[in-house]
Order: sequence, then C-alpha cells, then structure tokens
Amino acid sequence: MYWYHAATKHSYNSVRTNPNRLSWEDQPRTYKNYPEEYQKFKLNLEEQEDNFLYHIAGLTAKKSYPSGEYYLRINPSAGALYPNELYFQVRGVEGKRDGIYHYEVRSSSLTLLQEISEVEGIEPYFGFKTAMRGYLFLVLAIYYRSSWKYKNRALRYCLLDAGHLLGSIEAAALLKPHAVQIQYTIDKEKLNRMFGFEEREWFLAGAVMAVPIHRSEVNAIEFSLPYVDGSRSFEKNEIIEEAYHETMETKLLAECKKQIKAPKFTYNTTKLEETLFNRRSQRGFHEGAITKGQFNYIMEMIHQPILSDCDEEVSVYVVVNRVLDMPLGLYKDGAYIEYGDFARKAGYLSLEQYSLSQQGAVAFFLTSKAKNYQALYQKAGIIGQRLYVAAQYMQIGCSGIGAYYDDEVNDFLGNDEMVLYALAIGK
Repeated sequence: MYWYHAATKHSYNSVRTNPNRLSWEDQPRTYKNYPEEYQKFKLNLEEQEDNFLYHIAGLTAKKSYPSGEYYLRINPSAGALYPNELYFQVRGVEGKRDGIYHYEVRSSSLTLLQEISEVEGIEPYFGFKTAMRGYLFLVLAIYYRSSWKYKNRALRYCLLDAGHLLGSIEAAALLKPHAVQIQYTIDKEKLNRMFGFEEREWFLAGAVMAVPIHRSEVNAIEFSLPYVDGSRSFEKNEIIEEAYHETMETKLLAECKKQIKAPKFTYNTTKLEETLFNRRSQRGFHEGAITKGQFNYIMEMIHQPILSDCDEEVSVYVVVNRVLDMPLGLYKDGAYIEYGDFARKAGYLSLEQYSLSQQGAVAFFLTSKAKNYQALYQKAGIIGQRLYVAAQYMQIGCSGIGAYYDDEVNDFLGNDEMVLYALAIGK
C-alpha cells in the first residue's frame, strides 16, 4: 500500500499545480435511504437502546448557508461529505427485533433489511461459530462521496472517517457501559456481494458489542439485497478500487496482532452524553492556553488500548504550543524530543491552516510504518475520535486535519513513516 500512499501525497507544489475544481452538478448525496417498502423504526430517544444508537451517528444541529442547509452529526467527517454508513445485526436485545439493519441518518430511523433466526446470522462472517447476543456493527464506505472532492486521496478520508465512526461506537457504548472490539477480519468480499453494493460501496470494518450465547451454534445467513444508490452520482476511480482490494489480502490479515487489553476511561456518563451530542469541529483557535492537567488527561485517554483483532502501531507526535507549565517543543508518545517554538511550522505543515495548528494549544501528527493499511488508518481515526471526545469533555476545541505536506511532515518529525492524520486542540 506504500504505492497508494506515495501516489496521494500533498506537497507545496502539488496543491498549486493541481487545483481541485469541483463539478457541482455531480455533487453526491450524503444520505442513503432504502425504499419505503422496507420496514422502518423511528428512534425513540427515551428508550435506552435507541438513545445508544443515536449517539453513534445521529444528527445534532442544522446550519443554513446561501448554498443550502447542512446538518451536523455526532461523528465528524472530512469536508462534511460523510462517506460512511452504519449497518448492524442485533440479536437478543430487549425492544429490538432480531435482524440486520441500516441506520438511516436523515430520518433517525432503523431500516430492517433482513430478519435472522436463532440458527442463522452474520456471526460466521465475523469468525464466530456461536450466536452472539448484542450488536455486530458494519461500517461502510461510499467512496464517491469523498472522491468527488478529494479525488485519488479519498480512500484516506474514507478510512479516517470510518475510524471516527468506530470511535463513536466505542464512545456511545460507554453510556451503557460495554466494551467494543474492532473487527477487521470480517468477510468483506462476501458481505459486499450479499448487500448488493456493486463495487460502488464497500465494508471497511466491523465492531463487536456482543457476548456468545453458549451452546447455540449459528450458520452463515445467505441473502441478496438489491442495489440501493447511496450517492445519486458516481464516477469510477480505478486507483481507489485497486487500493481497496489490495488491502484485503489475507496474508496481511494473517500477520495482524490482537489487542486483548481493554481501555479504561474515566468519563462521567451524563457529562459524556452531553459531550457526544455537542461535539463540533473547531474552525479556528484564538491562541488560548490549556493546563498541563488537561493535556495529561487527554493524552491518557487517547493512549488507552483499542480492543482489536489487528492492532497496528500508530505513533502520536505532539507539538506543544501553549500548555501551561510545559516546555514548548516536539514530543513523541509522551517523550520529549526537541525544544522549540514550532507553532508556525505546524501551521505551515497542515496545508498552511495557521488558525488551527499554529494558533491551537497543541498540534498532533499521527504516523505509522505498519503494513495493514485499513487497520492502521482506521486506528488513526479512532484515536482522532478519542481526541475529539476527551478534549471537548474538558471544554477544549478540536479539529481534524486530513490535508498536510506529507514529506515535509516527515522531515520535521525525523521519520520516514506514512503520515496518517493531523489534528489540533485549543481555545
């Protein structure tokens, strides 16, 4: 996958010699809705299970501009394009019919796509031999929603945004509370065919919030859903398609290491619920400082282990600009590397978004030299979502930055790893 990452790097020259001209008449929809003949269930936020599901991907606010109305969601997305959709199987949960559902964001409804029986389900596609009580989530990418704007680089954003959605599942599960395990080794190829995605949409990962039902063997359910257009417009991108299929090589998945250690978060449930609902991406900062205690709390939250069947290593570099009682400079995973005022440099590296990485209190750069591209990139998105939640829980703003000068970031950090993500927090 180094070929894809190298082919989609930004540089000072590339962003000026290859201007991104958008075809507004081809702008894709950001909502997927199944036809009315499917049975749909409106979420009731007074019900615990519906409230939990809403806090994964629900709509939280509306903004009006001359170009139209835009709805904000609990999970962030690059360019507000929202290339990801949420599907899930539910079994043995009070108040929910056993079956496979699509989360319809626009109407805050659950669309029942396929009922399941006691002896059939999607568990075997997750590698389970027994029925699982609870939720099996599937995160989908409709890649043209992103490639319409970001072209070949769009797979990066689809994966990062998928990580944010997985992180939203993890955070919402704390309202119950329940641990979530990320599952990358799902049978994506078979699931893509059964759900009728026609190479325009792909599953990227699963998440398990369920426990085995002992002595209850389960068979792989077989069905065939018709294609339902999730973007209105579409343009095939062979580079993105090749990269996606290459990431599914079984050899790479076989080399994955599992993370079996569960994270330990210290959130107050009521305050966390408010934080998830009120999450916003900061458009800019005003050079306000944060305290060392706030910084340490945030770092502790984002460095908690991520339960996963493929835990690739992601390094977290930090540029401290304005943290009280902390030296300015560059840190890696909590270790001090170099003293200096690098605020302007961080702003320049983030595609010259000085109001974020320069004026923020702290700038983050996430990198990796691991091999499993889907897993490492989605892990970066999960870390990014944890950063959003932890920072805003402490009443500190956060903004994800998916565009940066890749090679110049490497020169600044002193490594040759793939640069995955940049973020900034501050006031």
